[in-house]
Amino acid sequence: MTTTGDGTTGDDGTTGGNIAVVGHADLTPDTLLLVESALRARLARRPAPAVAMVRTGAGTPLASGRAARASGCPLAVVLPTRIGVPALPPRRDRMAAGELLTLADEVRLLTYDPVDRDSCIGADERLVASSGLLLAVWDGSPSNGRDATAHLVTYARARGVPVEIVWPAGAAREAPSALRAEG
Repeated sequence: MTTTGDGTTGDDGTTGGNIAVVGHADLTPDTLLLVESALRARLARRPAPAVAMVRTGAGTPLASGRAARASGCPLAVVLPTRIGVPALPPRRDRMAAGELLTLADEVRLLTYDPVDRDSCIGADERLVASSGLLLAVWDGSPSNGRDATAHLVTYARARGVPVEIVWPAGAAREAPSALRAEG
């Protein structure tokens, strides 16, 4: 595993081989399995030398990391930092962060606050901007106060980054009352 500074470009300054993966944080457990399978199939067809990139977290990022490993696609995990020191993810993401780090071929450090929604959206925007393709685990719903997937799809399209929507048949999101509290 290697560690790089901000994860915005490859060694040659290009971004084309990077595949950013973003998506809803409130997927049901069964949906996470469906998403992992769909992403595994998509990443297996990737052009070489593509690298899947995810921001540390539970849900879609962890399913993406598992799919990348199973498909043989290199995985870059983006880890939050503050003043160059890795930042502790929110409690709900810590176990997933640990697993993602074991799955990672590369860890990219990026300055953002993992408990601040706007900071996380900014980190995802940087991830998308540094990619040649966005895989969005998205049901087509608009962004709201707890989810920014629609925004990230629009952001990618506005910058000319190709977008592929991943929403397998039978996929569902948790009801808002089923979501766990921050922390």
